Amino acid sequence: MKPIKTITLIALLASFTSIACGLILNVDYKEKLIGFGVVGLFFIVFPLFSYYRWKDKDVKDYMLSKENLDKMRKSQEESKY
Repeated sequence: MKPIKTITLIALLASFTSIACGLILNVDYKEKLIGFGVVGLFFIVFPLFSYYRWKDKDVKDYMLSKENLDKMRKSQEESKY
């Protein structure tokens, strides 16, 4: 496995474990466990996952520019017939 994928998986498991422990265990700091798990998901796991999935993609392919709109219209006209 690639290193960034491994790091993302470990962070995901750590976040879910923290949330689960906060929900299951009856300790004084259970809200902090849940909070750290959620923060880990949104500030660590999601950005790492997004970077891993988008690093080799060209953003211009997904933007609505005039050229891309023309391509979409042309492909829709071709699919009608």
